[in-house]
Amino acid sequence: MEGKFNMEKLKVVIMGLGPLGVKTARFASNRNVDIVGAVDIDPSITGKNLGEHCGIGGLNIPISPTIKDAVLNKKADVVILTTVSGLKNIVPQIKDIAKYHMHIVSTCEELSFPWDTDSKTAGIIDGIAKKYGIAVIGTGVNPGFLMDFLPVSLTAVCQDVKKIKVSRIQNAQFRRVPFQKKIGAGLTLEEFNFRKENGFIRHVGLTESMHMIASRMGWKPDRIEDILEPVIAQKDILTDSINIKAGNSTGVLQTGRAWKNGIELITLIFKASVGEPESYDQVEISGEPDIKMKIDGGVNGDIATCAIIINAIKQIVNATPGLKTMVDIPVVSFFI
Repeated sequence: MEGKFNMEKLKVVIMGLGPLGVKTARFASNRNVDIVGAVDIDPSITGKNLGEHCGIGGLNIPISPTIKDAVLNKKADVVILTTVSGLKNIVPQIKDIAKYHMHIVSTCEELSFPWDTDSKTAGIIDGIAKKYGIAVIGTGVNPGFLMDFLPVSLTAVCQDVKKIKVSRIQNAQFRRVPFQKKIGAGLTLEEFNFRKENGFIRHVGLTESMHMIASRMGWKPDRIEDILEPVIAQKDILTDSINIKAGNSTGVLQTGRAWKNGIELITLIFKASVGEPESYDQVEISGEPDIKMKIDGGVNGDIATCAIIINAIKQIVNATPGLKTMVDIPVVSFFI
């Protein structure tokens, strides 16, 4: 029954053992979760012990090159999939996993709400999930929570909503190095613009977050924009992990807007840069009543993403088959 909260210890496979997968494995090892398998295609770690790779004592599980090898003679309930950000790139992985009838919780940003951005691929994934009787969801701190699920939830006490604005401002100095690279920290403006034009640099998921909000509000935007620009260093910045010269990029400022008949309904501001003076997350709802909620210091993205994908497995195993989003399943929460 959808919504039933299963308190049994669930068996999971972790697929993708980059920094996010490693942290997720560490978190899972301290929760009511039984890690039974691990997968990564990197030949430098395939065959190694997951416990040793992740610094988890007593966890004697080999890292397999394929999901087939990982579940050989084993049964698992869920695969935690921390591999790619693009929707089309994740379809073959979902196909491989689905054949073993395991539910999927993924950090793929474009999977968080793909019904409007790529309905064809979303339909393919939904069909695969239903064929094999599994549920698939993409989630994380953002997209998946802070800039979509959270503002949607706050509107529960509103009689009317005219506009939603969400700001996520963060000092990327304390984020993992791959994240700093993803936002273009340290690049010259020429390098930044080249990578921007070729799709190598952006916060993935902002458009999906706007679609999730609009869908729940019953809004049908006639125009959506997702604007990306660099944050420029005013002076040299030197940290333990990066050296940024004045005039180069310290990160990214990305602004998403959704319009209907010339009226701006949704504004999402994502700013992540090394040396940002203040970190915070803020939701502003214009309506009846007006609501403003600010999280001083902001939510730690790495911790929150790993935590939410673990917390989501308790709900995804009880969901009906198909492609789900965070607004489709019962509220995700921490569990002992």
